[in-house]
Amino acid sequence: MRLGWTKTKYSVSYYVQKTIYVNGKNKSMVVKRLGSEKYICETYGVTDAKAWAKEQVSLMNQAEKEEALPVTMDFFPSRDISSNQQRCFNGGYLFLQSIYYQLGLHKISKAISTRHDFEYNLNSIFSRLIYTRILYPGSKRSAYEDSHLFLEQPDFELHQIYRALSVLAEESDYIQSRLFKNSLKLSERKTGIIYYDCTNFYFEIEQAEDDKQYGLSKENRPLPIVEMGLFMDAEGIPLAFSIYPGNQNEQLSLIPLEKKLLTNFDLSKFVVCTDAGLSSSSNRKFNDDRQGKRAYVTTQSIKKLKKHLKTWALDTEGWLLAGEVTKPGHPKKRYSLMKPDGKDDNEKIYYRSRWIKEDGLEQQLIITYSLKYKEYQETIRNRQLERALKAVKKGKSAIESKRQNDPKRFIKAEHVTTDGEVADTTAYYIDVDAVNAEAMYDGFYAVCTNLEADPLSIVKINKRRWEIEECFRIMKSDFEARPVYLHDQERIKAHFITCFIALIVYRYLEKSLEEKYTCREILDCLKEMNFLKFEGKGYVPTYEKNELTNALHSHFGFETSKEILPINKMRKIWAQTKKQDM
Repeated sequence: MRLGWTKTKYSVSYYVQKTIYVNGKNKSMVVKRLGSEKYICETYGVTDAKAWAKEQVSLMNQAEKEEALPVTMDFFPSRDISSNQQRCFNGGYLFLQSIYYQLGLHKISKAISTRHDFEYNLNSIFSRLIYTRILYPGSKRSAYEDSHLFLEQPDFELHQIYRALSVLAEESDYIQSRLFKNSLKLSERKTGIIYYDCTNFYFEIEQAEDDKQYGLSKENRPLPIVEMGLFMDAEGIPLAFSIYPGNQNEQLSLIPLEKKLLTNFDLSKFVVCTDAGLSSSSNRKFNDDRQGKRAYVTTQSIKKLKKHLKTWALDTEGWLLAGEVTKPGHPKKRYSLMKPDGKDDNEKIYYRSRWIKEDGLEQQLIITYSLKYKEYQETIRNRQLERALKAVKKGKSAIESKRQNDPKRFIKAEHVTTDGEVADTTAYYIDVDAVNAEAMYDGFYAVCTNLEADPLSIVKINKRRWEIEECFRIMKSDFEARPVYLHDQERIKAHFITCFIALIVYRYLEKSLEEKYTCREILDCLKEMNFLKFEGKGYVPTYEKNELTNALHSHFGFETSKEILPINKMRKIWAQTKKQDM
C-alpha cells in the first residue's frame, strides 16, 4: 500500500491506495480515505498532515503483514455486479489436495510426464479428476466444468483430459505400486492381513464389447458389466485393483492381482481374507505357502460341506463359549445350543473347531453360533418372504433363482393339473421346504484357514471384511462410479484408476478425522465450504463453522474460518496444501 493525495485550490486530501490485478490488468484501488490536511491536523493534533499520513500507511502495511488489518468494502444498491465474472469458489478441495500431495501423486504425475510426449499439465488434470470425483461426481466433461468451481483455476482444456486418460491407463500398474510405496511415508500400512473382494459396474450400452460383457450383475441389471477386484489393507485403505471382463469367473481374478502385490509392491508375508465366493481350491492352495509367508482366511459355506462335516457343524452339543476363562489345567466347559445359559444369551458367541484334510489341503474349520445372528438372518428372510408373497398374490411370473438374496428363490411354480395333464396356466406358491432348509443354518457361521491360530482370533480377522464392502459402496453411491458412459477400453480403465485413488484419498481424510464422521457428513461439509471473492480484498467464507470444520482445520494446520481471508493469505494456504510434510 502507498500514500496518494489530491490537490485543490484550497486543500490537499490524503488516501491509501494499492494496486490489484483484475482481468489481466493492473488497477489502482483506494483502500482508505484519511481526510483533508485541515481535518487531519485538527482531529489528530498534528502539524504535518503528510508525515502523519505516511506513518498510517506504514502501520497499515505492517498490520497487513500480521493479518490484523480491518478490511472495508463499499456496496451500492444501484451498482451492477460485473458481467461474466465468477464470484463464488469452493475451498473444501484444499483438504483433499493436502492428502494428494502428501501421497506424492504430483511426483508420480511428473515421472509419468517424462516418459510421454505431451505438453499438458498431467498433475493438474489428474488431481482435478480426483477432487471432482469425490465432490462433484459425473462425466469427464462435467469434471472439466466443475474444476472451475475451485479456488485454483484449471490450466488445461477438455480435450486434454481425454488424452490424459489413455496415459493414466497405460501407467496403471506403476501408479498403484508407486502410490503404495509413497503411502508408507505417510503412515504405517497394515498389510499383515489383506482383504480381497469383487464387484461389478454396469454400462449404459446394449452391445457387449471388449471387457464389457454380460455377466451375473450384483444389481440384477440386464446390461454389460466389467468386474473389479480390490485388495484392501487391515486399516480399510485400498492397496490395488484390477479390471477384467464381466463374463469371467471372479475366482480367477485373485491370483493375477496377488502376484502383482508380490512383485510390484514388494509384499511377501500376509494373510489373504476372502468371502466364500472367492474361496476356490486353487486360490486356497496358492496361499497355502509351505514357508509360512502367506496364508488364507475364507468364509466357508456350511451347505457345501461334506455330509459328516455338515452334521458336525450343526450338532447342538459340545460348544465352547467365547470369552470364558478357565483355571489352568481345567477343561473348558461345553455348552448345548438347545439350552440357553441365562441372561444376555443374545450377546454370547459359541464356537467349535477341528482340522480337516481335503483336496490336498489341511485346514482349520471354525464354526460359530450366535442367537443375535440367528435373529438377524430370520428378520432378513422374513422381509424377503413378504416380497415373495406379494409377487405370488399378484400372479407375477417368477424365474427360478438360486441367488442368496433374491426373494424368488422361495417361489415355486406348478405347471400341471391334479390329474397330471398339462395346465393352461401356471400357479405360483411359497416353497415351505426351501424356507425350512435355509432356516436350519440360521445363527451358524463358518470359516476355513490354514493358520494354526486361536479360532476366535481367526473369526475376528474375518469380521473386518465389511470394510471392503463399504469401499465398494462409497465408490458406487457416493462417488457415482457407475453407470459408466465411456466406451474406449483405455478410458474406462483410467476412470477406475481415478475412482480407486479418490477412495484412497478419502480414506486418509476419514482417518485424519479419527473416523468420527460419516461419509455423507464429510462430503457435504467439503462441498459447502465455499468462498465469495472480492477483487483486491480477499475471500469471505459463506459456510457454517462447526465441529467438523474445526476438526479439519486442526488436523491440516491451516484456518479458513475467518471473516475474510486476504488474497495473500489464501495463496499461502494453497501453497501449504502442496507441502509433503504437513
